[in-house]
Amino acid sequence: MAVATPPDASDALAEGTVDAVVIGGGAAGLNGALILARSRRSVVVIDSGSPRNAPAEAVHGFIVLDGTPPSEILRRGREQVRQYGGRVVFGEVVSAESAAPSADGDLRFTVTLADGRSITARRILVATGLTDVLPEVPGLAEHWGDSVVNCPYCHGWEVRDEPIGILATGPVSIGHAFLFRQLTEDLTYFTHGTDLDEDSRARFAARGIRVIDTPVAEVVNGEDGALAGVRLADGQVVARRVVAVAAPMQARTQGLEGLGLPVQDLPNMGRGFASGTAGATEVPGVWVAGNATDLVAQVGASAAAGALAGADINRMLATAETDAALQGIAEGSPQGATG
Repeated sequence: MAVATPPDASDALAEGTVDAVVIGGGAAGLNGALILARSRRSVVVIDSGSPRNAPAEAVHGFIVLDGTPPSEILRRGREQVRQYGGRVVFGEVVSAESAAPSADGDLRFTVTLADGRSITARRILVATGLTDVLPEVPGLAEHWGDSVVNCPYCHGWEVRDEPIGILATGPVSIGHAFLFRQLTEDLTYFTHGTDLDEDSRARFAARGIRVIDTPVAEVVNGEDGALAGVRLADGQVVARRVVAVAAPMQARTQGLEGLGLPVQDLPNMGRGFASGTAGATEVPGVWVAGNATDLVAQVGASAAAGALAGADINRMLATAETDAALQGIAEGSPQGATG
């Protein structure tokens, strides 16, 4: 049954126990919720309203939806989840933890929001996404998602042929530079205190990539407010229109500590939740999907991961319900107990 809730409004928090709570309202969370809702599961999405890609003008590299603003994808996603009876509740999760199981032994979890409301769920899908940890360079953050970019596949075409600077954060930036070299002939690599071995310097020279070892002091703007270059510690300004940063990434874990989810450090990338097939975790009843576990997933991959997790949750719920039905027959009938 279609729900006429406006896309920017919050649904009422469901009462009683729901089949699944999805923590995170981005592509992974909404697609997981869509699969569950279409399977006639009661599902509630808790959306904190702070998507990672909010500063970007459009999503790219996602077939059919290439060029669509992130806000429009979320609007459509919420609308579609609601079309099948799912709910989208705006709020911040401050705690999520196991609760006493049901009478038949099925799992239960309690999710509490910042305003004190809480909801009980049989299963949880964590799709909180991640945070990009930018270098502490003055002026850098204000251009994030516009002329300060990270992903050559998300933003590369839009910055092609511009004078681009790579602000190094570590070894991962070396490979980053070659990807952006594909997009422009005017590329400068700022080592910014990181090591750059002689082999990499030779490879950069072969591709015409300029290397500057003087630390970057700040990002400077032009008279129009657009990014105009970077100022070095010696005062020199190197004109650049775009700065690319392979920023470390950290899964959003706030409020989820009570679930005891395992995390993993990925060399030169950051930290995310550990997960297995279809996003299942070591914690029974809890799945994770999207950038919270796959730090480099783009929107399409995150949505696909959410769908896989939603389907696996539905499968496990169906198994639990069948087990409970068999147990009920066995307990209610002597023949059932032996037959």
